[in-house]
Amino acid sequence: MWNECYGFAAAPLRRRFCKHSDTQRVKRMKTYLVTGGAGFIGSHLASALVAQGNQVRVFDNLCTGRKKNLAHLDGQFEWIHGDVRDLAAVEKAVAGVDVVYHQAALASVPLSIEKPLEVHDVCVTGTVNVLDAARRLGVKRVVYAASSAAYGDRPEMPKRESHTPQTLSPYAAAKLAAELYCESFAECYDLETVRLRYFNVFGPRQDPNSPYSAVIPLFVTALLQGKTPRIFGDGSQSRDFVYVGDVVQANLLAGHADGASGNVYNVATGERVSVAEMLKQICDVLDVPFMPEFCPPRAGEVMHSWADISATQRDLGYSPATPFATGLAKTVEAYRAELEQAAAETSAAENTAATI
Repeated sequence: MWNECYGFAAAPLRRRFCKHSDTQRVKRMKTYLVTGGAGFIGSHLASALVAQGNQVRVFDNLCTGRKKNLAHLDGQFEWIHGDVRDLAAVEKAVAGVDVVYHQAALASVPLSIEKPLEVHDVCVTGTVNVLDAARRLGVKRVVYAASSAAYGDRPEMPKRESHTPQTLSPYAAAKLAAELYCESFAECYDLETVRLRYFNVFGPRQDPNSPYSAVIPLFVTALLQGKTPRIFGDGSQSRDFVYVGDVVQANLLAGHADGASGNVYNVATGERVSVAEMLKQICDVLDVPFMPEFCPPRAGEVMHSWADISATQRDLGYSPATPFATGLAKTVEAYRAELEQAAAETSAAENTAATI
């Protein structure tokens, strides 16, 4: 069955990584845990796992996640409300699980500069809690959502997994520290771990309402609301933007790929677009003029980010399927529909109040 949202063939994916001689393993339905599963990437991953017919458990404290991201899956997954900083709650979520997709994080450079201890607690302590519970409770593999922030702003391009890290923000330091814990747990315990370094992920359900939101949802919603988008810097900084469906594909592959444990892989497209060019493309989709406000650069942010994805393609079979322009058009339409729905709900509420 071909999944149009995420670009993978659901049933063959499971068969590909099973040992054909182990019939009991093939027949038994696996249980997957997605931490941060009500968030942007986590909810898309949970949707894909459910679409494959798996048993899926979602663990989230709804700090940045939204339950409405999972509304379309009502009754098709197990929900556990909890925080990765709470070891007892993590143990409850992990019990009986085969593979953990650890997406829970506070994913923001500016937030980490403002609240470094909180970001450390969630990203580092929370990850150690997940790993420790997983190794004690018999989980086979943990797939960790790492970050390209670990590469910093070194001039070597494209970024390869072998490059020396450079942590320019507390967020980058926390995500890299959690990566190292994943690597050490794979060495010291009977627990497989795979680290996926996400580059600039975008797509529907990415929250545009936080002051720490990513650039694409901020630009799209500003333009849809008739506001002026702000570019921090001169717009020449570049990013390797990857559509969320391709990130889901990488996770599904990493959950079962032979020989991947202990390794780290870039998840991106292998192409880069400047921030100014990206905004121009959004303006073209919306048929509005390109008139941004240029602001001083923000602390801790890198100038250029561009991935070498050859190892991910070779070891995981990863193949990004969504061109940037296609993903951008899908994202714009999703935000347009969400804003129209919110406006309709507000209007209906006002009309109801007026008649009371």
